[in-house]
Amino acid sequence: MINITKLWCDQPGSMDQLRYSNTAHKRPVVVWNTTRQCNLHCMHCYSQSENKLYPNELSTEEAKHFIFDLATFNVPVLLFSGGEPLMRPDLFELAKFASDSGIRPVMSTNGTLITKEIAEKIKKVGFHYVGVSLDGVGQTNNKFRGTPDAFERAVEGIRNCMSAGIKTGLRLTVSKYNYADVLAIFDFIETEKIPRVCFYHLAYVGRGVNIAKDDLTHKQARQFMDTLLSKAAEFHQKHLGAEILTVDNHSDAAYIYLKIKEKDPVRAEQIMQLLKLNGGNSSGKGIGCVDFNGYVHPDQFWQHYNLGNVREKLFSQIWQDNTEPLLCQLRNRKSFLKGKCSTCHFLDICNGNLRVRSEAVYDDVWAQDPACYLTEEETQQT
Repeated sequence: MINITKLWCDQPGSMDQLRYSNTAHKRPVVVWNTTRQCNLHCMHCYSQSENKLYPNELSTEEAKHFIFDLATFNVPVLLFSGGEPLMRPDLFELAKFASDSGIRPVMSTNGTLITKEIAEKIKKVGFHYVGVSLDGVGQTNNKFRGTPDAFERAVEGIRNCMSAGIKTGLRLTVSKYNYADVLAIFDFIETEKIPRVCFYHLAYVGRGVNIAKDDLTHKQARQFMDTLLSKAAEFHQKHLGAEILTVDNHSDAAYIYLKIKEKDPVRAEQIMQLLKLNGGNSSGKGIGCVDFNGYVHPDQFWQHYNLGNVREKLFSQIWQDNTEPLLCQLRNRKSFLKGKCSTCHFLDICNGNLRVRSEAVYDDVWAQDPACYLTEEETQQT
């Protein structure tokens, strides 16, 4: 996760200690797919969720056992995700248990189920943050999410959260389907006074495989980044206070560094030190995932690879297993990388980017990331 507002505008962010400190990635942020059930049918869904009951999901007691272990292991943040987490009946009980255990609970939701009453419950049980997925404005979002009124219901959910005093942000996965809506999204953020927005690059997994061909071209990715940098500067000048972040493509880090270096080489080196502390993609180290059935994955996009199951072994034990092949390779990946990733000058701040994209396109986990938009010349700059 790359905080553009922090790097480009030198504006502190709410989670900087987790990203830019010597303690970064000491313990992973854990994504928990609380349920696979979802009331929408999004075209990029990595879990391929549908509106039906799925068997063998963790029970309330199993989930509490898992969460207690996370607390003992000093996991800082537990992201309640899905499917749609609000479709899990015991969600609020488990979120309160996490909060009472010393873990910061946050939620990723499509927002369409957040009534005023639900928003008050979200606040009461101690959710620190709610990220609402909104992949475009109006019909763009509705098409992306496979439901005619998804946009209107999500906007209502956002407003209900903010009225209840919950820190609320947007989550968007960018592709050719919604690329033209980016400026309209910023207008929406400014109008609604939304404090945070995360732009996710497309991961070619789940139903996302079907739209991988519609990912941004490298030229569009660069134009997209220029737009974000411009809007970050504009928002900073207006003192709007909104954080703008990108996720799942650490080419963004190098691109920002090179842009700053053109204007201010001294500050660029300060930025480089922050980015080295961040370390780039942290699948299998700074982020982990537990799915609906208790299986542990290096991140939420590795649903096809299991490290173990929390029903059989504690998450903390699974995560510290130094004999697990993929886990060891992800944590020492530099010697395995191929193509331009293996020789890139920015490897220390990118860490080879998102490996599941390489696997999807080249059938090789260690091939270069096809979504890296840096030129060969840029990858060799110092």
